[in-house]
Amino acid sequence: MRRTLIFALAFVFFAPFAMAQEAPPVDNPEIFSKSLEAAQQAMEFYGRYDNPEELRRVAEIGYRIAQETRFTAYPFSFFLVDIPVPNAFALPAGQIFITRGMLDLGLTDDMLGGLLGHEIGHVVMNHGLKMQRRATLLNVLSQTVLAGVIIATNNSRDDYIPPTGGYDPSNPRGDRIMGTAAAGLVVSELLLRSYSREFEDEADSEGQRWAAAAGYDPNGYRLLMELMRSRLPESKEYGYWRTHPFFDSRVKAAMVRADLLTIQGGRPAEELRRASQRRLLGLVDLPKLKEPARELLEDAAVTAWPLGPDADSIRLARLHAIRDEELEKNLLARDFGRLLAIYGEVRAEMEQIDPEGDLLATLDSELATFRQNSEESLPPALDVLAGGIYETGFLETFISNYPDSPQLPDVALKLGDAYARLRRPEAAADMYLRAWRHSPESDAGVRARSGLRILTPTIGSLSMLQELAVEGGDDELQELARTQLDKRVATFPDLANGSRFLKDYPESSHAETVTARINEIAEGLLGEATLYQRVGDHAKALDRINRILTEAPYSKAADKLRQDAILES
Repeated sequence: MRRTLIFALAFVFFAPFAMAQEAPPVDNPEIFSKSLEAAQQAMEFYGRYDNPEELRRVAEIGYRIAQETRFTAYPFSFFLVDIPVPNAFALPAGQIFITRGMLDLGLTDDMLGGLLGHEIGHVVMNHGLKMQRRATLLNVLSQTVLAGVIIATNNSRDDYIPPTGGYDPSNPRGDRIMGTAAAGLVVSELLLRSYSREFEDEADSEGQRWAAAAGYDPNGYRLLMELMRSRLPESKEYGYWRTHPFFDSRVKAAMVRADLLTIQGGRPAEELRRASQRRLLGLVDLPKLKEPARELLEDAAVTAWPLGPDADSIRLARLHAIRDEELEKNLLARDFGRLLAIYGEVRAEMEQIDPEGDLLATLDSELATFRQNSEESLPPALDVLAGGIYETGFLETFISNYPDSPQLPDVALKLGDAYARLRRPEAAADMYLRAWRHSPESDAGVRARSGLRILTPTIGSLSMLQELAVEGGDDELQELARTQLDKRVATFPDLANGSRFLKDYPESSHAETVTARINEIAEGLLGEATLYQRVGDHAKALDRINRILTEAPYSKAADKLRQDAILES
């Protein structure tokens, strides 16, 4: 692994970056491209936290503070990432990340202002590229696809497909998967390592000053750190404690600075936000940018300034791509329910931010068309249903398209039976629950409840068992689910199962047991990764690494990976 990453790094040094004919609106296009690729990998690896309201709040506060810095080297952009641990981090070219765990603390605007000021400070003072390790990792990250090609080429099994999925049929060696696995390891190291005490102090000081100038109470940053100190483990092993060291002394310093700073009036940041949108869209055609990174630029541009024709055009283009893909299908295979849901989410957002805008009328017109199409497709769908000859996909589309139809309990029961035959117990249980809840006393509801009792002993999903354990109306089912859950929490075999349970039920009485089991599985996978690496089977080694970092990123095994597999290279 180390040799491969070093080889990739050497390639970077000897492969000149292709420059555009016309200089884009950033100081260093190469750094911006690499930083953007790192941002895209972070979003792909950890997942986007889909909370439009919080994202709008972060952007509003972030741009007001950024305006006070007079920083022009790169446009700032803001993202929410689905990491449960409270944290925040910045990449060198202005990409700022706030985790779901941080927002779950219930931050006030003043607290969030102090936090964003701190991360903006790291960008303005160029801390990311002053750390040699981070600069090196950015170089490696820009060549993760190359790293994947090298690893796959060395792999003796040409047909190996990692069980984590994502296999590209046009690339039978699995190069893309291997590149993603390598990227995951690098992104974890890049984003979750700490700065030096000097850099943290500088970011604290300037961040508080800019926050105060933007109209936010500089005492908010101290209150934020005190809130985290009261809520996070005292071991200081993970999360913000780990990535932002010297915590206690920084709380005291923040208190002293807050007393010396005066809250200013602040100014609206509309002009900066419009300018940031223009700059971000102007960077879409940077050489060598991959399509996912371009899409992330468009997302950032819409966040920067969510109003006006450019933002509306991006939203509509995304919607039309989804619409056109759906409408290419046969009539009874079209998922109008999916289209209505996706369009509805965008409409709800526009109703909040631009109720007088032109986009709302367009969305309403297309939504009306989808509803009409859905109604027109119901009679032939009922004919197929009555005929009794159909595929599982037809039942899935029927439930999506006609969720309020009288036939739904029967269709959900049939789909649950189909999933049970296909040995998909969790999906089957979900359909049985739907049939039962929709019409508990109907024949379909009674049969669905019976199916759940039969199915429960075979269910492995901890989250599904927890849901059944608290489902009212059937004491026998609840007892079966509790018994099965008690057996599974200490013996489940895969990380994803435990990780999903902790995300769904973080306050469960089983959380500690599940966490211990996750750590145990991660340690076993780390041993396997080490063994496979020693015998030269890099594909299997990276598969284990990818699973650890994706599903157990705060385990001791993941921490050891970040230290041993990255730092020495």
